[in-house]
Amino acid sequence: MDRILVTGASGFVAKHLIGQLLSAGYAVRGTLRGQAKVPGIWAAVQLLAPERAGKLELVEADLLSDAGWADAMQGVNAVMHVAAAILGVEPKDPDVVVRPAVEGTERVLRFAHGAGIKRVIMTSSIATVGYGHGQVTGSRVYTEADFTNLEAMRYSWSYCIGKTKAERAAWAYARSQGMDLTTIHPGAILGPATDGETSISLGLVTDLLGGITPAMPRIGFAISDVRDVAAMHVAALENPDSIGQRYLCTGPYTTFQDVAEILRQHYPGWPVTAKSVPDWIIRMMVVFNGTIRQIINDVGNQKHFDGSKGERLLGRPYFTPEQAVLASAESAIRVGRIKRPVLAQNPKSEAGSLLA
Repeated sequence: MDRILVTGASGFVAKHLIGQLLSAGYAVRGTLRGQAKVPGIWAAVQLLAPERAGKLELVEADLLSDAGWADAMQGVNAVMHVAAAILGVEPKDPDVVVRPAVEGTERVLRFAHGAGIKRVIMTSSIATVGYGHGQVTGSRVYTEADFTNLEAMRYSWSYCIGKTKAERAAWAYARSQGMDLTTIHPGAILGPATDGETSISLGLVTDLLGGITPAMPRIGFAISDVRDVAAMHVAALENPDSIGQRYLCTGPYTTFQDVAEILRQHYPGWPVTAKSVPDWIIRMMVVFNGTIRQIINDVGNQKHFDGSKGERLLGRPYFTPEQAVLASAESAIRVGRIKRPVLAQNPKSEAGSLLA
């Protein structure tokens, strides 16, 4: 039985990945910084792969420290580097995000190589693909052949900087040391929450559903269902042709307004956000608002990401944006992330099986 190391075991993607790896027959060792989020990991395993819970081991290791990594790599056949620092607001000090991304990736690969592990699958992002190409208006399709040019970005963005530098460092190290690397590139990750510790991106749905977002920016994004993202990691592990490849795990371009309309149709009586913000206001506020700084590069243009290569690796169609949005909403209500308004009705239709 192969043992797979999953970094950042308490994350949204990592919990689904651990569940899918266990269900596929692998033993899993997950890393995390401390014990505070351990209950959420076990809750996820009990939901996703209860009969295999005994094959999960959790160990402490921090991306910014060497402590624990040598032991974590012992007896491991492959590494899935999923851990990342993600903030909902642009930090004043970009290193809060950039250092864990870059130093953490270098550390994980260095200790993997030291333990004789060749196979690494890394969670990257569309942030390393579709930025710094001079697109400020119009529509453009991006593929795995595109790589973000940080030097040409009009507005800096710490997550984009960290992810791009980390991926470039990973490819350079893998090539120099003969390691077998694959990178997976999701967009806005939605889908079913397994417990109360959900992702920042899930807040996109809950804030629209609860009317917490006062008005929507006129931008769109590629939605990635967390079940697809996790499954693509497993598919890459099991397909040697994926070695040396980048894979977009992205669905069709979907706007904030599209997401709101899906929620409005399926959750009558909920105070779903209806207003939109003109682009000129967004541009005016960028200097003062850390959240807007994270989306300003998408204002006034449409970035489409061709996920067909990743879909072929997956071997089945992606979950649709509607399925991902509705699974997010249903699970957020179930785990208590958002409470149902008194006068709201039940959803008109179900999102489908949470675990399908």
